[in-house]
Amino acid sequence: MGFGEKEESLVKESWEAMKPNVADLSVCFFTNILDIAPAVKDMFSFLRDSDEVPQNNAKLKAHAIKVFKMTCESAIQLGEKGEVVVPDSSLKHLGSVHLKNRVVSVHFEVVKEALLRTIKEAVGEKWSDDMASAWGQAYDELAAAIKNEMNQDQSATALPSN
Repeated sequence: MGFGEKEESLVKESWEAMKPNVADLSVCFFTNILDIAPAVKDMFSFLRDSDEVPQNNAKLKAHAIKVFKMTCESAIQLGEKGEVVVPDSSLKHLGSVHLKNRVVSVHFEVVKEALLRTIKEAVGEKWSDDMASAWGQAYDELAAAIKNEMNQDQSATALPSN
């Protein structure tokens, strides 16, 4: 299934509906991540020293907003350009941070599941299989770009120096 105007519209519409409540949704998002995979808690610097997901953690909220926003922007790019284009500096940073924190493919799947659960909860009866598919595709494309950068980063680090 391709990513077209319909999919882009579904993501944009649901993102607009979520924006006013994004602070609460960020807590919901991280609660979902930790419900799915409690062991990943220590991968997030802003959660390491806490026994629960803090309701007023500014770093948690900022990180969740970035994930939501980047996924939404990925959807828009897929609709407009047919691919996700992340600025090189941002992509290099994302790849480096994810590599440093030992993020692996299964972690991306956990985040995807948590993201979709959060959006489903946020949009209520507007949720549909088509909306799930649109957000899923956008997230998968963004995750693929980050994984690719991680692989390049890892390969560059593994090269012997002359």
